[in-house]
Amino acid sequence: MRWINHGERTVQATQWFRLNVADVELPDGRHIDHYLLRQREVAVTAVLDDRENVLMLWRHRFIPDTWAWELPSGMVDDGETPEEAAARETLEETGWRPGRLHRLLTLEISAGFSDARHHAYWARGAEHIGPPTDPFESERIDWIPLGSVPELVARGEIRAANTIAPILLLHHLRCAG
Repeated sequence: MRWINHGERTVQATQWFRLNVADVELPDGRHIDHYLLRQREVAVTAVLDDRENVLMLWRHRFIPDTWAWELPSGMVDDGETPEEAAARETLEETGWRPGRLHRLLTLEISAGFSDARHHAYWARGAEHIGPPTDPFESERIDWIPLGSVPELVARGEIRAANTIAPILLLHHLRCAG
């Protein structure tokens, strides 16, 4: 059963998103106004060291008012590939330049109302360049044992969907392989 979008108009636009309203035809022929967010793509990076620790940020998210571990992530800039953004954001947020990046997965975080796509990559190793250029991103940067990830997720110490999905997949692949 396919919904048909007959057109959209922008209600609000910023550098991060556009809020649109769409004229949507439902499978039974009815038309509804459906609000949706058009968002920029996001890149996420999981960096593993030689001891199977993953580079993570301890940060506060003011909207839900929570603290949790997250992977470095950020928006893909115009003219940049998601892979380039993943490397850039990791360096800016942590001060570590990741090794060769490998595609892990692409997430559609809230497909019912947003077109946001989060592209997750992983890398083996990183070179410490210096302090992060975006020090406001986190309170702490640390290497967390990959083996502790399922427990941290269960305890709510890792909450963001764009961290949980790639890091649990990476944990599974590392344990299975």
